[in-house]
Amino acid sequence: MTTAQEAPYAHEHSPRLDWAQHAPEVYKAMVRLDAAARRGLDPKLLELVKIRASQLNHCAFCLDMHTKDALAAGESVERIIQLGAWEESRHFYTEKELAAIELTEAVTVITDGFVPDGVYERAAEQFEEAELAQLIAAITVINAWNRFGVSTRMVPGHYKAGQYK
Repeated sequence: MTTAQEAPYAHEHSPRLDWAQHAPEVYKAMVRLDAAARRGLDPKLLELVKIRASQLNHCAFCLDMHTKDALAAGESVERIIQLGAWEESRHFYTEKELAAIELTEAVTVITDGFVPDGVYERAAEQFEEAELAQLIAAITVINAWNRFGVSTRMVPGHYKAGQYK
């Protein structure tokens, strides 16, 4: 009889499709868009945004990537863990980070058809217009990456920090 500690891990699934191989021009355009969207944004804040969007979109591959990149950028394990419950853990984040996280949620979960005025206004108070435009672009790009990852079932666990930068 084996104990829970000795039990093997579940089987790792295979990806459905290597979309980057089959749509290389789209992949290259996404890489360029991602690079353009991140310009001028604090790397740690950017990773928090990418992690939060990936949590909401259930993209395991992107969660793996962006938690590793966040740690490599100097983010703390504690703040990464608390991100899933940020509303109850506000004291872990700056007002600027909170505005970015809230905006990320509003743009990612857009089921009401719009970003609420209050959410946008809080972000506009914390970010200069050019930086806010970059932030919105970064949120939009991670949502696109998440959709590629989730629809093709990209496999988490093999990414090394900075691998795609």
